[in-house]
Amino acid sequence: MIHSMTAFARHEVKSDWGNAIWEIRSVNQRFLETYFRLPEQFRGLEPVLRERFRKQLARGKVECSLRFNANPAAKSNLTINEKLAEQLISSAQWINDKAGNQGFNPVDIMRWPGVMEAEEADMDAISAELLKGFDQALNDFIAARASEGANMATLITDRLQAIGEQATKVKAHMPEIIKWQRERIQEKFNDAGIDPDSTRLEQELVLMAQKMDVDEEIDRLFSHVKETQKILKKGGAQGRRLDFMMQEFNREANTLGSKSINTDITAAAVELKVLIEQMREQIQNIE
Repeated sequence: MIHSMTAFARHEVKSDWGNAIWEIRSVNQRFLETYFRLPEQFRGLEPVLRERFRKQLARGKVECSLRFNANPAAKSNLTINEKLAEQLISSAQWINDKAGNQGFNPVDIMRWPGVMEAEEADMDAISAELLKGFDQALNDFIAARASEGANMATLITDRLQAIGEQATKVKAHMPEIIKWQRERIQEKFNDAGIDPDSTRLEQELVLMAQKMDVDEEIDRLFSHVKETQKILKKGGAQGRRLDFMMQEFNREANTLGSKSINTDITAAAVELKVLIEQMREQIQNIE
């Protein structure tokens, strides 16, 4: 299955510590480029995230963002540094004695830096939950790229079928067109009073046949259609290969148009160019 380079995914992680939202979006790009917008406390996750993208994706400009909202109701337990508090109380009592028993406020002791300590959140556990949420967002993101890729494959397959129909039509009309052109040349020779059996007529017919010979172009078009269908079935990162096939299609369509001496062939060449351009627009977004 082929994948689109354009997709979006969003996944929310909820826990006692709060909630977090992952968002991943991408657009077409020649190579794989990843950009991150992470809260400062989770900057350390960036190398891990970049490596996970690298293992799953081949091309595209990918933007990944994380919004983290701590739960204010999830308050940490407070602990007291008893040793430091005892030292402060002893010192405060000494000062109090020297100052004439003016008294001291125990709250002032508690406010002293380092006496009261809040347990730090387990950042490793939170990071593990966030990475699990990221993996889910990445799976959804890849699924979105696959779904869009399937739609593109359907559109391309329809155009390939139309190209095959145009090539078949040209091939079927060629005997009739050659006969019509031969009769025109004979009429011109008759009008000019030249013997139709002359060597000159034979030369003209040979030149006409060389100019009108599009069998090679038609055969190559059929071959390109089969090869492109094979690439679509193979799946994976096939964007560059499909883009190369569009160049080959264009080459044959241009040659067919340059050899055209009939409005039917010209119309077919123009239609081929339109179909090829429609495929190329889709392929630009394929990984």
